[in-house]
Amino acid sequence: MGITGTLSSDQLDSFNSQGYLVIESFANPEDIESMMKRMDKLLDDFDYTNVSVFSTKNQRKVTDDYFYQSAENISFFFEEKAFGDDGSLKQPKQLSINKVGHALHELDPVFKGFSSSEKCSGLLSSLGYKKPVIIQSMYIFKQPGIGGEVVPHQDNSFLYTEPTTCTGMWLALEDATLLNGCLWAIPGSHKNGLVRRFLRGENGVYFDQPSPSYDQKDFVPIEVKAGSLVLIHGDLIHQSFENQSSKSRHAYSWHVVDTDGCKWAPENWIRRKVEPEPLYAS
Repeated sequence: MGITGTLSSDQLDSFNSQGYLVIESFANPEDIESMMKRMDKLLDDFDYTNVSVFSTKNQRKVTDDYFYQSAENISFFFEEKAFGDDGSLKQPKQLSINKVGHALHELDPVFKGFSSSEKCSGLLSSLGYKKPVIIQSMYIFKQPGIGGEVVPHQDNSFLYTEPTTCTGMWLALEDATLLNGCLWAIPGSHKNGLVRRFLRGENGVYFDQPSPSYDQKDFVPIEVKAGSLVLIHGDLIHQSFENQSSKSRHAYSWHVVDTDGCKWAPENWIRRKVEPEPLYAS
């Protein structure tokens, strides 16, 4: 399948220099409405009696079968602050979910259609991908008032290949602002390489190194309008803060790795039973 690269030389230079690139109006209003309506339907149909709580601060909280199986399922993860002391939800489930993942791109026709489009593949061709696969996808809610912090991290820590090939694609379905928890990044930090890895062992998942300390003044906010796509280099240090506003910050995010001349690390948390299909081969 012939896929033509769609990024300009200036865009590529900016991505290679900064480690991220904002592409405004990447998704049109119809795309956004389609994905948000589809997620409304998935949530309506979701029975939350058997769920998992997601924490980016304490990954050991999610080391259960539900989490592992989410690699090939559409699974639902609640915010840490969604439940009261009695274990019941403090608000409707639609306002309590942290994210849905990690195979939306594979199992749901709406998200698959967008993630696998030639428009998306064209970006990957520009970045030099030969045989890319989407390895995970997430619908992230960043709920009003309880949307949790995502601590500084690198995507290659979680989705490691040899050599490293991960690129994150983060699509704003609603405006992302300073108030509702937009992305923040350290420009150029991808040039310093990978600092630690997230491994799956016999007793669960863990980081092989403690987190470095970062100076918050080195981060810059990435405020974007709904429909904007943020391309994220796998080694870029990025984060987001809690949503303390009254407005949600929905986003759809998916991560791509190459399979041409690259090896998926067996100690990654994702251990698929069925290998994903490449978006294209060049």
